[in-house]
Amino acid sequence: MARQQERARRTRAALVESAAIEFAKRGYAAASVNTILEGSNATKGAMYFHFQSKEELARAVLQSGVEQFTALTDRWTSRTDIGPFEALHGFVIDLAKLFHSSVIVRAEFRLIVEPEFYPDVQSGGSQVWGRTAHEFAIRAQRDGLLRADADPEKFTRVLAASLAGQRYMSDMTALEGDLGERFAESLEVILAAMASPEWLEKFARDGWPDSGSELPDS
Repeated sequence: MARQQERARRTRAALVESAAIEFAKRGYAAASVNTILEGSNATKGAMYFHFQSKEELARAVLQSGVEQFTALTDRWTSRTDIGPFEALHGFVIDLAKLFHSSVIVRAEFRLIVEPEFYPDVQSGGSQVWGRTAHEFAIRAQRDGLLRADADPEKFTRVLAASLAGQRYMSDMTALEGDLGERFAESLEVILAAMASPEWLEKFARDGWPDSGSELPDS
């Protein structure tokens, strides 16, 4: 029984991984179930044992992507040894690395903006990292690191939109390797407008510290 359960788990994982590759490449509507089956070495019967439809398979990819985003955000929000802006910088760098290394994350990002999944936007990966940015902004405000007139909600909206835009531009211009630099650029532009003068003076003098990236370079 245990061997059968392990085989079923591996088959399901292979289907999700193969589906992510196909969805990331072609999107949802053009994705081929036959190609997914070929990539996973699973039979159609095995697929329909785990997933009743292509949509259900896509939702499994979405959920897996959210789980990867959540694991990353949990690691950075638990950091208490560095300041909130330094932690946020480390987080966005690792977020860029995750986009580069995980096809499931790339597939989630593509699927979530397709018409079939518009209702899932509020529970998608962008909401996970948006909440993380907001948590760091609130911490910064509490610590006096934001300008007195800065709004953490605005900080979050602008940063999240900028990171999403940088991600799309990376796809369009095929400069995936520069994504970490682009994410850092977005953060620095927003901080220049909203961080306290004292923090900006310190940043101009010292730059970003080595905050201990959680993910290896690809």
